[in-house]
Amino acid sequence: MRGILVWLLLLVAIAAVQSANHHGAEIEDNEFAEFEEFDDEDDEFLDKPKESRETTKRESVEKSETDDDDEEYEEEEEEEEEEEDDHEGVVEDEEDDEFEHFTDEEEFEGFDKDVKSSPGRAKSQDTPDLKITNIPLHLRTNWDSFYVEILMLVGLAVYFLNFLAGKSKNQRLANAWFTAHRELLEANFKLVGDDGVATEPVQGEMLKESENTYMLWCSGRTCCEGMLVELKFLKRQDLISVISRLLRPVCDQIMVKVTMDADNMDTFVFAVAQKRTATRIHKDQADLSQFCTEKKAGEKLGLPSQFVLLSEIGEATTAMLDGKMMAILRNFTEMVDYIHFSDQYTGPKLQDEQQQSELPKRTKMLLFVFNVPGQGNATVDTMMTMKPLLQLVFHCMEKVKRFKLSKEAKTKAERNRQKMEEQYLKQLHSQRQEQAQQRREDKRRAEKEKILAEDDPDKQRKMEERDHRRDVKKRQPKVKQMKVRAM
Repeated sequence: MRGILVWLLLLVAIAAVQSANHHGAEIEDNEFAEFEEFDDEDDEFLDKPKESRETTKRESVEKSETDDDDEEYEEEEEEEEEEEDDHEGVVEDEEDDEFEHFTDEEEFEGFDKDVKSSPGRAKSQDTPDLKITNIPLHLRTNWDSFYVEILMLVGLAVYFLNFLAGKSKNQRLANAWFTAHRELLEANFKLVGDDGVATEPVQGEMLKESENTYMLWCSGRTCCEGMLVELKFLKRQDLISVISRLLRPVCDQIMVKVTMDADNMDTFVFAVAQKRTATRIHKDQADLSQFCTEKKAGEKLGLPSQFVLLSEIGEATTAMLDGKMMAILRNFTEMVDYIHFSDQYTGPKLQDEQQQSELPKRTKMLLFVFNVPGQGNATVDTMMTMKPLLQLVFHCMEKVKRFKLSKEAKTKAERNRQKMEEQYLKQLHSQRQEQAQQRREDKRRAEKEKILAEDDPDKQRKMEERDHRRDVKKRQPKVKQMKVRAM
């Protein structure tokens, strides 16, 4: 019995070995046996209806995605387990996941293409450092960060307030002066204060040139064409000028210009001024620098020591310095800056670079410049004390109208004016010669440039010869031909 079982086992083993060998031989004969299953499935898929094929296709795609997700999930679990084993005790930063989008290659150009971000991938070591801007705190809790802006606002506020205060003060001073002198002006002139805009004369109008300059025109009086009063106040509306005045004190000024008629003033030039002012006007004013060559101290003539006298003719000096003018100069020494009478007034002297093309226009002018007392701290009451100075102006107008030079003094004055006119003519002639010489040089330079620019050598040589003959002809002396008639 036991022998029969042994034989049966041997037969089963032999049969199993033969079936295995037969199956291996079939696999070796068909190399594409593993793809036959897919072909069968495709055939079955094509044999199905369209709707069933789409359903089958969708199920296969979902199945493949599910398999891929399972595989990725398994791989991620394995990587996390390996990282936990390798880095035990390391605390992960939860904020790292917030900046994973910075590693996206499509959002950042030039980023390392080898580094690829994936949803479940850990942060790479090559991620660039990010600089987060520090946002300032709120204004109410951080005033120190705005101290520059605060200082600028304070400066603008101070400048604006100073502008309003200075502008209003200059307006008050101008109105106070006009109110104090209006009665005297209306008693001596027919028209006081014309704005110069209206077709008909307007009374009592002061012309405002700027925030610190006011002008008043008066006309309608014998012996003069008119009188212009210019109130030059300090620039109190300008903060920079106010600060500079602390280092160098100055004062307000009132300038009175009286244009005399041609027949009501004789030929003389006279001026009395403070020492510093005398040096300046003698240098700047053309008539004083030409006719008044010498400066005389005021002490020799009984004037205060602060004054200097500039005069062309002694007779005019004696006549102008009468008792009333001497009293004003003694009592109001600080208020009188200078007094200037001239029949040859042409204004400031021209600078060296300014060339004069014709004789300057000369007018007969009486010029008075008065300083407002207070050294820049003038008040409304101060304007009331300047009325005697305006009375001096009208006194001098009448004095100049009545004054006549002697015959000898008149001859001397005419000789001085003729000499001055000859100097002007010589100066104009020399200027014209220089201009003509400059034009000739420019013309010759243009001709030389034209010769050098010529490309034809023969034509260039002919032009040079013609130019040379012209120069030789100009150098030859000019000979006058005289015709003698036969007897």
